[in-house]
Amino acid sequence: MWFKKLFITGIMCTSIIAGSTIGVYALDTSYTVQKGDTYWIISQKLGVPINSLMAANNANQNTVIYVGQKITVPQYKLYTVVSGDTYWKVSQKLGVSLDELLALNGANGKSYLYIGQQIKIPLSGISQAAPPSRGSKPYITYKNYVVVKGDTYWRISQKFGLPLAELMKANNLSQSAWPNIGDVVKIPVHNVPIKSTPGPQYGEALDWWTEAQYVIPIGADFEVVDFKTGKSFKARRTTGANHADCEALTAGDTKIIKEIWGGSLNWVKRPVLVKYNGRKIAASMSSMPHAGNDSAAAGVWTSWRSDNYGAGTNYDWIKKNGMDGHFDIHFLNSTKHSDGAVDSGHQANIKAAAGLK
Repeated sequence: MWFKKLFITGIMCTSIIAGSTIGVYALDTSYTVQKGDTYWIISQKLGVPINSLMAANNANQNTVIYVGQKITVPQYKLYTVVSGDTYWKVSQKLGVSLDELLALNGANGKSYLYIGQQIKIPLSGISQAAPPSRGSKPYITYKNYVVVKGDTYWRISQKFGLPLAELMKANNLSQSAWPNIGDVVKIPVHNVPIKSTPGPQYGEALDWWTEAQYVIPIGADFEVVDFKTGKSFKARRTTGANHADCEALTAGDTKIIKEIWGGSLNWVKRPVLVKYNGRKIAASMSSMPHAGNDSAAAGVWTSWRSDNYGAGTNYDWIKKNGMDGHFDIHFLNSTKHSDGAVDSGHQANIKAAAGLK
């Protein structure tokens, strides 16, 4: 089939002659060729079938690549149709979304397949996954990330909202490892299904360790709704391993927090709902800011920190928001940073916000 490729803002489209099936590639990524690379070596590095990699670059066995050259990394692999195949059967056989499979191949519910025909299959963990179904269990897929200038493993973990230890473990790396430009890093992608609730006023009860910390990743801006009054404000998860450490986005948000908590920022625990990306999660929050200094640079040593924390690393990332440091938001089964113990008061609030008691 005659065709030509058009590159438009990173999306590779296909222009074809009349009577042919129109196909649109998923968003491609690029890889910068390193010394010693061949198409086969790159395919092994990135976990992409070599025939798909070469087809995406109009390459053949005689094609030479050069150090510094950027090549297209397709987000699909090729599958050869066998007797009895339909798009639905292929989607079930290979565990991919039928809607995504049809879209990737420019097909619809009436499209036929022919023995020997090659179709594109989304690569697991790289292509956009179908929304998880209610009631299914969380699962992990993986995608590849190519290291760029300025990256550290910590920055990569923050970029993808992952604990640093998890990123290092997924790549079999020691704590002393350092990334080089062009390295390929495997990124865990946590797919967390939507859970049903007893009613629309309640939030999902998501386990902190396997679900909530990935649904609400570090860096996420979200809305917090007080479960009892319905008042709401905006916040950001700035850090936190055992639970979410968060900060008000603006001084106006801090003012609303004070109103909800009876006029002051304090350690009283209240049931709340965290609304993010169309989801509503049951949680519990105390409003007392701690371990930070709004007047000092974030992430560096400071001689004073709020709530009698003394000198140390400044955990205050959002400036001029009317509070020094961050406050705590707990989710199902999350624990305290001080001793790693579950806080019964927070857990009771979470169950109330989830309609579990």
